[in-house]
Amino acid sequence: MIDKNRLAEKCSTWNIALTGRQLDQLDRYAELLVSYNQKVNLTAITDPEGIEDKHFLDSLLFACQPEVAGRMVDVGAGAGFPGIVTKIYKPELALTLMEPTGKRVEFLRYVCGQLGLEGVEFAKERAEEAARKTWREQFDLASARAVAALPVLAEYCLPLVRVGGAFIAMKGASAAEELEAAQGAIRRLGGRYSQTRAFHLPGGDARSLVVVQKISQTPTAYPRNGGKIAKAPLK
Repeated sequence: MIDKNRLAEKCSTWNIALTGRQLDQLDRYAELLVSYNQKVNLTAITDPEGIEDKHFLDSLLFACQPEVAGRMVDVGAGAGFPGIVTKIYKPELALTLMEPTGKRVEFLRYVCGQLGLEGVEFAKERAEEAARKTWREQFDLASARAVAALPVLAEYCLPLVRVGGAFIAMKGASAAEELEAAQGAIRRLGGRYSQTRAFHLPGGDARSLVVVQKISQTPTAYPRNGGKIAKAPLK
């Protein structure tokens, strides 16, 4: 499906080394994604090089960050980016894929089973509901990709992260603008902005990893319900 040599060469530009088994797993993942996409809407990107660059390499650039360790939750996991790719790259990671849509959760379970990935939990829940129950401040790291604007995303993710952990938002060219709008929300939720790590994918698309440290407990008033978060983002 994908060109494994081409992907490996691109990864080497960022000193990301993949084993033969990891490349085989990514190849199989791409096959399953394209096949399953015919019955469940998972992605608009189905060409091999598009999958390599915009799904796999994008996720691997997240996965190689030093904060990616311990217990991680991928919020709004969708088709498994960056969560499943990160688990392939760092098998020792304890991963929870949090996704409210049942058909997508079924796909995530199927893929992890097919790829032989162990130590993965599946949470069919909305993040704001999960953070008011057993998942509150349980994770070393929360990630989110293409879920919502950063002020909204912070309220979804930071309540899930333990004090001392981190939240990393995967963003595009709008990262700086979104961060400016989210600074107040980050502080109110117990976070502190750390840094933005920017890079470009092979096709030229801008990508940014916005790194937020969790420095104090999230006040019990947060997260609010989903409607309030969307209609009136924290400032």
